[in-house]
Amino acid sequence: MKRGFIQKGFVCFLIFVLMIGLIQKPAAAAAPIDINANAVILVDADTGKILYEQNSETVLGIASMTKMMTEYLLLEAVKEGKVKWDQEFTISPELSKMSHDNKLSNVPLRVGASYKVEDLYAAMAIESANAATLAIAEVVAGTEANFVKMMNEKAAQLGLKDFKFVNSTGLNNRDVAKHFPEIVGGADEENVMSARAVAKLAYQMLKDFPEVLNTSSIPEKTFAKDTEDKFVMDNWNWMLEGYRNIADRYPNYQQFTYEGLDGLKTGSTNFAGYCFTGTAERDGQRFITVVMGTKSNAERFVETKKLMDFAFNSFKKEELIPKHYQVKGSKTLPVAKGKEDSVKIYTKDAIQSVVGTDEKDQYEFVLEIDKKKLNEDGALTAPIKKGDKVGTLTIKPKEGEEANYLSEEGQKSTAVDVIAANDVEKANWFILMMRGIGGFFGDIWGSVSSAVKGWF
Repeated sequence: MKRGFIQKGFVCFLIFVLMIGLIQKPAAAAAPIDINANAVILVDADTGKILYEQNSETVLGIASMTKMMTEYLLLEAVKEGKVKWDQEFTISPELSKMSHDNKLSNVPLRVGASYKVEDLYAAMAIESANAATLAIAEVVAGTEANFVKMMNEKAAQLGLKDFKFVNSTGLNNRDVAKHFPEIVGGADEENVMSARAVAKLAYQMLKDFPEVLNTSSIPEKTFAKDTEDKFVMDNWNWMLEGYRNIADRYPNYQQFTYEGLDGLKTGSTNFAGYCFTGTAERDGQRFITVVMGTKSNAERFVETKKLMDFAFNSFKKEELIPKHYQVKGSKTLPVAKGKEDSVKIYTKDAIQSVVGTDEKDQYEFVLEIDKKKLNEDGALTAPIKKGDKVGTLTIKPKEGEEANYLSEEGQKSTAVDVIAANDVEKANWFILMMRGIGGFFGDIWGSVSSAVKGWF
């Protein structure tokens, strides 16, 4: 009696443990963070996977983050051979006057002087120099109006949503009109984008022109060195490491530096507030952040640091499916008219994804075989070549919504081709005939056996 009671108790305990295992939910992702900004977004720079967002689809002012689009168009023109880095541009009286407007970020440009495109680009990327930016627009498109048209066309081509460009700099049009009366758009208009659109522009920039980081990571540089126009440019990005004399000008600088951060662009106007598109890489993992509309210069970096810390502490690139992975219960497919009656199948490549540090086991795999390649009996038809695609394997979270990505390309990173692991040659006519004969007599024997069994 006592032994039976103990056995029943042990069985009940096992059932209880199993039930706990069945109803226990997977570990939750890292808790959201509190960001003090009008809009923010955090994405994986490799796939464009959105890891955190707050008000990211609201259209807001972007100020000098605009210059990322100007950089993109310049880098594209250089790549296509339409512009050369050592090409020189002569400064007009209007550009020179604007470059000496002390209310705007600038480097001084002399009337009639010629400057290399490479130097004007550095002035735009590091000092956020507005007159230099307008000069680049003229180099690439001939006029500011033509360049603005190119900006809007390129944004549409890149698949950006929620945007409008009215100038190449990010200034309010009234500041541009003081020097160039023929503006594009309304008298008080500024460039606008959503945080998600800004992130996608940054993502595409790093994909297409990663060399942009060579310039955006420079903390300070002398413009027009060895000339009477030399000017020490300080990068507005206070999170960069490597400043030499910055502490004298900005006593609180050291609290903002961030290991691995090397771009991309700041911006500020009364309309936009303070903005910053940042990117940082550590141990082969790169993230992109966008912070829009903070109330102070320093706050945009404080909030960026929160996002970056959250990213590096909470997410990790994991291999969710290895190369040549076989789905349990679906390791082969039947083959018709082949020397073998089945073929082994597996994934062509591995699937890697940035996931929460405790989320690796919270995904399931969905195998989908291409029905167009199967006959009416659900079999492939020989001949089959090793590497032939037969379907796809997709990863999906076991619970919750699927992840969002900035682009279709990123979305495709959640799936991998499933291929034939070996050749299957087509059987010759004699083998097919013998199989047919065997099948015929097999069917007869089966019918006879069934009839005989029915007698008894």
